This record gives sequence, structure tokens and C-alpha cells, in this order.
Amino acid sequence: MVQVKALHDEARAMLPELVELRHALHRVPELGLELPRTQALVLEALAGLDLEISTGDGLSSVTAVLRGGKPGPAVLLRGDMDALPVTEQTGEPFTSEHDGLMHACGHDLHVAGLVGAARLLHAHRDELAGDVVLMFQPGEEGDGGAEIMIEQGVLAAAGERVVAAYGVHVSAGLLPHGVVAGRPGTLMAAPDSVVVTVHGAGGHGSAPHRALDPVPVAAEIVLALQAMVTRRFDVFDPVVVTVGSIHAGTANNIIPSTATLEITVRTFSQATWEAAPERLREVCEHVAAAHGLTAQVDYKRGYPVTVNDPHELERTARLTRELLGDERWVTMPAPLAGGEDFSYVLQEVPGAFVFVSALLPGEDPDTAPYNHSPQARFHDDALATSAALLASLVVDRLAEV
Repeated sequence: MVQVKALHDEARAMLPELVELRHALHRVPELGLELPRTQALVLEALAGLDLEISTGDGLSSVTAVLRGGKPGPAVLLRGDMDALPVTEQTGEPFTSEHDGLMHACGHDLHVAGLVGAARLLHAHRDELAGDVVLMFQPGEEGDGGAEIMIEQGVLAAAGERVVAAYGVHVSAGLLPHGVVAGRPGTLMAAPDSVVVTVHGAGGHGSAPHRALDPVPVAAEIVLALQAMVTRRFDVFDPVVVTVGSIHAGTANNIIPSTATLEITVRTFSQATWEAAPERLREVCEHVAAAHGLTAQVDYKRGYPVTVNDPHELERTARLTRELLGDERWVTMPAPLAGGEDFSYVLQEVPGAFVFVSALLPGEDPDTAPYNHSPQARFHDDALATSAALLASLVVDRLAEV
């Protein structure tokens, strides 16, 4: 039987190799679904392991199946691989070599951590009562790579559908150095995007009564949407509406014919996710109609709500305490309003997704540059934590009768 506590010691022993891989990945960030250099580095890192490897159709995914030495179910581990269109300003010696691109969200650590988990599990494969699917996923930052990999069969890559799935996300701030954090139920929001176009009739600023001015109507819609989130939804099942962009007009004395609002809507439950489009549409259309104008609402769904299975989250908390000590586990009091496409996997199978703090020692988690910042820096020690935790989750789940 694999000793869970020993996995962290083994992960620490391989840390220099994982750091080298992480730095190599960090130097060559790539965007979206096509990550040829990243895919090549992953395949190179997995070379020599006894794995069944396949790559994606139309995207640079890598799926690797590790067969255990004994019969049993299959479990999935996921690491996302894509970067962001951010110009790096960290000054790290392994800084991005691709202008305008950066691993500002720590996905380079996710990949190297998953490789570490693969190596740990490979060393103990004869003791595993089941199989492991390693999901190296492109296109998390808005391209829905997880959904595409599911469509291409990643959940049944071992020959049978996986019974559980686990993933981690590193954090450059917010959390104290070295902790692992999560919560049962909703962990992250469903982020949708909306474009509202208010249609009126243009005219001259000297005679606004002869026009149908969309600008004050757009302004009224902004305020009405903020009233909507507390008057049409339960404050204990919140909706966050942010109008991030307003565009209208070309000069101070010309009344434009249209005004456009660009909006993000974030919900934290299936019920509010389902209700939000119609509620928002009603507000926009009816406010416009009250002034004799019309509003066109283009509502686009983003990723689903990320929901942790309570039993699998408790398993993750227990194993974190066993691996690292009681003080290293933190139960989050509330979800985060960001979105995550591992949510597609968790819609299909029970699992857990947690945050691993990669805050630099001595930094204040409240002020350190956070994920997506050009100054975001991540501590390499998080690689050993991620690798050991992911491997221990597999070992523990496959040991279940």
C-alpha cells in the first residue's frame, strides 16, 4: 500500500526536475487551443514512462493513461496549459521569450505539477488498484478546452468512464504562503458576457426633444441593473453584474443613434444562472421602452459554475492535512467570482478543485500581485505540493472499496 505521507517526500526529491520543466514552460507561453511548443515539452517530460498517450484533434491536448497493477476504476487528474496575452514584468531569470505573452495565471505550474504526479504514480503503479487519466488541457482561458476534450472522449480514455476527477490551481496572492484552500459546493462562479445595444434616433444637442437619445437610457440601464441584483435575486445566492464598457457618440453636440454596454454577469448557482438572462433582458428592454427606445440584448454563456463534490472535497482536506499538517488546509468561507472550465468535468463526474498558494515567502497575500497581473510571481515549492496532493488523491480514491 502506498503511504500517502511518503509521496510528499518523493515529490520534494524530484522538485529540481519539476522546477526546470516549469521554467522551460514559462519561457514559451502560448495562447488558446494551439500550443505546439508546450505540447512538445509535455510529451518530452512524459517520455520514458509506461503510458498510453494520445493527442487531440484540432487542439494541442495530451491525454495519457497510466495503468495500475491491479484491476479497479479510473480516476482523472487535470492540468491546463495555456497562457495569457500579458507582457511580463516580473524580472524573473526565466521570463517569457514570447513578446506580449505570459504564464500570468500559473498554468506552467499546473503542467509541471501534473507531470510530477504522473511520475509519482508511475513509480507506484504496481500498487494501484485502477487506472489514471492524465488530462493536459489547452484553452482554459476562454476557449473551453475542457469541453472539447470531453467531447473527444477524455473521460473514457482508460476504456471506462472515470469515477472521480481532481485539479488544482495555484494562487500568486490572496492566500498565505503554502496553504491549500477549497470549499464544498460552489467554488467559482459562472461568468457570462452580455452586449446591450440601445437603439434610438440621432439628432442635434440643441434639440434633444427631436431625437431619441440612447445615452441617458444606457445610463439608466446601468443603475437599474444594480438594483436588479438585490431586488430580483436572493442576496444569499448572489449575482454580480459589472458594466465594463460604455460606448456612444462622436462629438459633444451630436446625439448618437445607438449606445452600447458591455457587461459581465457572474452567478453562483444553477438557479440564478438559469434566471439571469431573462431578468437582465427584461430590465434592459423595459427601461428602453419607457423612453420610447429599444434595447437589443446579446447574452452569451461562459463556463458553468464550478462545484466541488462535498465527499471529494473532504477527501482533499484530509489528505492535505496528512501530507502537510493541519495548519496548511483552509476552508474558504465563500466562493470566488472567477470562472474555470474544469467545471465541465465536475458536471460529469464527482471531484474536487482546490487552490494551492504559490505566494512568495515574506509577501503579503493582500497586496501581492495576483493571477493575471504582469507582475504575478509564483513560488516553485508549490510544484511539490501540487504533485503530492494530486498523486495522493488518486491513491486514496483507488483504495476505496
